[in-house]
Amino acid sequence: MPLGCKFAEVGDFAVAPRRYDAAVPPKDPADRVDELRAMIRHHSKLYFDEDAPEIPDADFDALVRELRALEEEFPDLLTVDSPTQQVGGAATFAPVRHGAPMMSLDNVFDFVELTAWGGRLERRLTAIEASTKVDLVAELKIDGVAISLRYERGKLAQAATRGDGRVGEDVTANARAIAPIPKTLPKGAPAVLEVRGEIFMPLDVFERVNQAQVEAGLRTYANPRNTAAGSLRQKDASITASRELAFWSYQLGQVEGGPPFTSHHDTLQWLSEMGFPVNPEITVVHDLPQAYEFCERWQQRRHDLAYEVDGVVLKVDELALRPGLGETSKAPRWAIAYKFPPEERTTMLKDIMVSIGRTGRATPFALLEPVFVGGSTVGVATLHNQDQVKAKDVRPGDIVIVRKAGDVIPEVVGPLISERPKKGLKEWKFPKKCPVCGTQLVREDGEADHRCPNLLCPARVAGAIEHFASRGAMDIEGFGEQRVRLFQELGMVHDVADVYYLDYERLRELEGFGDISITNLRNAIDASKSRPLNNLLVGLNIRHLGPAGAETLARAFGHLDTLLDASADHIADIEGVGDIIANSVHDWFADEQNRRIVEKLRAAGVNFEGPEIEDVPQTLEGKSVVVTGTLENYSRERVEEVIKARGGKSPGSVSKKTTAVVVGDGPGAAKLSKAEELGVPVLDEAGFEALLQTGEIPS
Repeated sequence: MPLGCKFAEVGDFAVAPRRYDAAVPPKDPADRVDELRAMIRHHSKLYFDEDAPEIPDADFDALVRELRALEEEFPDLLTVDSPTQQVGGAATFAPVRHGAPMMSLDNVFDFVELTAWGGRLERRLTAIEASTKVDLVAELKIDGVAISLRYERGKLAQAATRGDGRVGEDVTANARAIAPIPKTLPKGAPAVLEVRGEIFMPLDVFERVNQAQVEAGLRTYANPRNTAAGSLRQKDASITASRELAFWSYQLGQVEGGPPFTSHHDTLQWLSEMGFPVNPEITVVHDLPQAYEFCERWQQRRHDLAYEVDGVVLKVDELALRPGLGETSKAPRWAIAYKFPPEERTTMLKDIMVSIGRTGRATPFALLEPVFVGGSTVGVATLHNQDQVKAKDVRPGDIVIVRKAGDVIPEVVGPLISERPKKGLKEWKFPKKCPVCGTQLVREDGEADHRCPNLLCPARVAGAIEHFASRGAMDIEGFGEQRVRLFQELGMVHDVADVYYLDYERLRELEGFGDISITNLRNAIDASKSRPLNNLLVGLNIRHLGPAGAETLARAFGHLDTLLDASADHIADIEGVGDIIANSVHDWFADEQNRRIVEKLRAAGVNFEGPEIEDVPQTLEGKSVVVTGTLENYSRERVEEVIKARGGKSPGSVSKKTTAVVVGDGPGAAKLSKAEELGVPVLDEAGFEALLQTGEIPS
């Protein structure tokens, strides 16, 4: 049986052989873009560097045309190092670490869920001894790209995308090309001002841009949001300027030397006075029924707006309450996003198939008659698991409702029973055996998913090796899906460690592998051996262990050998690691086959060491230290490091739980006022160093 094709949206491995028609799941656009770029670079090197082209010029041009068309349809996939962007100097989008995380929001979808959020909010207000009667600011949730604008001495100094919430990309040059974004501020502006908001493309501009694409004979863009994202990341800022992007500001970030504020609504009025665009539909509501009425009204009127919205954001207006209400790891508890119902369409379900992922998970997915929904054409949708298929009672041949909201994976909601043939349709049965290797599928107690337990299943092996070589793990350039499948078919790789034991002389006998390509591949593989331990832990494909958990374990254990024989209880004792991750990690390393993989990696010279940990007394354990302004001997990043290394926390705001506020040059007036209001000790740099040494507030 052929290994099949990659399907990244609902599983890592599909059963059907690779064909470009509607009967099989299409390659995910991002995967296809990566594949095209790799092929184009490969053939470019053969043509220009080795003078040994493998394909006709017309075939090469077809690859470039397909890549360009995908980048036009999905502008957010466009990167400055793409072969289509290699004319002239390319811009670089350097990483930017946000001073305070750009957090996401938790979502609710109806009045019941909104009321439940309101109940949780009331309980937290009671816990901090605050009145439960609070005003909320209701704002339309703009469907665009989140941006942070930093002004220093009244001038736009830096613009950064949200990225992963902690690190974004520097898009300053392009932000300066967006007309509504102020480049300079009025006299009296704070020394430092960070403004957060949303960059978007108005609907009339989107229509004009697409009309221009049609007139040029090019493919039209899918939706305003993706087009705005692609426009913001152009290597040529003049292209960004030509796209007529717009901007709404919705939140203050860091402010040094600005006026004190008591309410969020006041900050928005002040931003408007400073020249920042503020959405005119923002309003203050006094209770949840009013908030829900606002949500319902705009849900009905969303298409009356000149821009796209996908919901409403509700925020506690009184700023002093927010620190006490706190936040989760990804979202503030003082705000919620009320999401409008996603767009839905109907189409025919042609078949139900099963993909096998790198962890063995067997995921059913629907092959659909392609339908345009949620901003893109959908031909495949997830069905999650056996229970979902049974509960929805969807059958091949049904007319089904398909839902897609933004970037969420499309899903089948259910069938239109009224459209089902009178003779009925055959009920679909979940397969008992893995469709790739034939091993009996298993479903553990308490779990919804079936899994293929065969670690040597070709689907699992291929997915695991691709994951091992991926950017978030060992980051081996040139070791993508196509090469993994080729090496697998040739019997050259059977597990992730085999990546380091390729027979390069044998590769020279293969079509498409010249001296340069082999050298580049070898160099990329050798370079990966020095990756940090947390990257290796991610690459080992241990179930439940993600990047954050891997970094925590790497720091806690310092070396893979220390982790190898650690008990599950020992692992679970590490702060930030729960029982599920601990048991999964322990069980993985207890498996003899996995141990052999570890030893092969050791023999290959792969780095097993973690980051060095400062051996310092835990003088700040249980303490919270807020730093404002610039210190002479510490960078902002170093301040956080020394506090956390001593067991403390370094939040961005002052609250009743704050142990001390450290003040440097150009401190934030709001933090100082809050410290004075709450009676929190204020220290200079010398006092801070004394606190680090003793854990006590100096007298």
